[in-house]
Amino acid sequence: MDPLGARSQFVEVQNLPTWDQCDGEEEGEASPRDEVDRLDGSCLSPFPFREDINRKIVLFKGDVALLNCTAIVNTSNETLMDKNPISDSIHTHAGPELRDELFKLKGCRTGEAKMTEGFRLAARFIVHTVGPKYKARYRTAAESSLYSCYRNVLQLAKEHAMVSVGVCVISTAKRGYPPEEATHIALRTVRRFLENHGENIETVVFAVSDVEEAVYRKLLPLYYPRSRAEELSSLPLLPADVGNREGEPVVPERQIRITEKPGSLPEDPSNGLGLGLGPVGSHAFARMEGDVDKQRKQVLQRQLSEAAQHKQHERNYNRWLFKARAEDLSDIAALKALYQTGVDMCGRTVMVVVGRNIPVMQIDMEKALLYFIHVMDHITVKEYVMVYFHTLTGEHNHLDTDFLKKLYDIVDAKFKKNLCAFYFVHPTFRSKVSTWFFTTFSVPGMKEKVHHVETLQQLFRCILPEQIDIPPFVLEYDTRVRLRGGAPPNLHTPLTTKLSSFLAPKLRENRTCAQKVVWLRYCEHAFTPTGPVWGNVDEWCVGGVGVI
Repeated sequence: MDPLGARSQFVEVQNLPTWDQCDGEEEGEASPRDEVDRLDGSCLSPFPFREDINRKIVLFKGDVALLNCTAIVNTSNETLMDKNPISDSIHTHAGPELRDELFKLKGCRTGEAKMTEGFRLAARFIVHTVGPKYKARYRTAAESSLYSCYRNVLQLAKEHAMVSVGVCVISTAKRGYPPEEATHIALRTVRRFLENHGENIETVVFAVSDVEEAVYRKLLPLYYPRSRAEELSSLPLLPADVGNREGEPVVPERQIRITEKPGSLPEDPSNGLGLGLGPVGSHAFARMEGDVDKQRKQVLQRQLSEAAQHKQHERNYNRWLFKARAEDLSDIAALKALYQTGVDMCGRTVMVVVGRNIPVMQIDMEKALLYFIHVMDHITVKEYVMVYFHTLTGEHNHLDTDFLKKLYDIVDAKFKKNLCAFYFVHPTFRSKVSTWFFTTFSVPGMKEKVHHVETLQQLFRCILPEQIDIPPFVLEYDTRVRLRGGAPPNLHTPLTTKLSSFLAPKLRENRTCAQKVVWLRYCEHAFTPTGPVWGNVDEWCVGGVGVI
């Protein structure tokens, strides 16, 4: 609450000038009233001068979070945790309660809208929506999604009898939508909604920044002319596609064209049987054509564009992700079959999969899939590598190819795009053959990323030993392999015994030091078949403390 007598930081929308109060274009010789009156029906603007609608429109240069109205709009991403100037300001003024409430919503899909309380804001409600990412090749899908954002926001306003709504620019610069194209959709959608369903909405405030204000002032007269003269002068500037009755973008090739009463005969006053039969057989429906069902199927397949498929896949993945976050996966986590470790030589996150810790026949594989998605979702937002230890696995540890194909099909595109390498450690001949068939015929996009690693020394060329947590049985197995089938090495050597006593205080303070000693025991036998080549042990111990 503001101190007594202090000026409030919030802005009353009732005090803001409406669009009809802003000075319009002066009427002059270029657009006289007589010329407007002479317009025939074919030249009338699809957005005629409406003073009642103009009184509901406000252009406000400032922060939407400061508006004192029934609801304001927040533009975010699918997790509703986006970092952008609009969202940051809303979170700052609304307080931490808003963040807690957003966690309960479990995200929002592109084009949809969800509502929360305003908490510490002057506005009573916040309507959250997710604008599309713009790519030129998917322009139609982006236009439809952006239209849905504004439409769903206003639909919520109508359903909850909101009187005033503060609308921010939903298409943020981060998502790459061209500002002018986005503004056309915003202004057109709001105009059509107010025409058809806006009887109870008194004020719609377009909250813009300095840069956005120029675009809005340029395009507002096209959709909200303040006089008949401005309506006439704006007519040539309107885009070719002004949407349908609701303002939704129209794609002509996707519309079904059916003529009214095809092939109907004109009425003939005379009842002669031989008259008026000229049109029979002349319509396209009467001509012999190919398989209509086959043609229709081909058209539908073409319409199911790559963008639509990508969107459907994204929805499917989000359903799995929400389920993974809600499910109790503690029993799968206890297996320690999947975990994050350090980084590789290039600074990329390293994820480890231990095949021996996956009892395929004893666990619910759907829960295992959910756990994989839950753990990997935040890892895969940037480049990463995976290390799979096939060491000492049995038949009961081998994942079925159908399960692997299902996992590959379900995961988001970022999993595949940001996976830089998959290291298959200690492969067998059978596993190499199976991997070749799987990556060749089922997931060809993975083939170039899979690398078979025979020994840990090969792995250490890409990942430093201190950057990866390797299970002890893998170290022992690799040592036996290097000793060419000999007995397991004695890990209690003079070097490691002296080093352990030297670092005893360190071991009590930091558990990772103990792992380092195990490493040194391993390395003493692993680096050379004949034993350690360390030089003076005392000097090495003292000099090696910094490394450890």
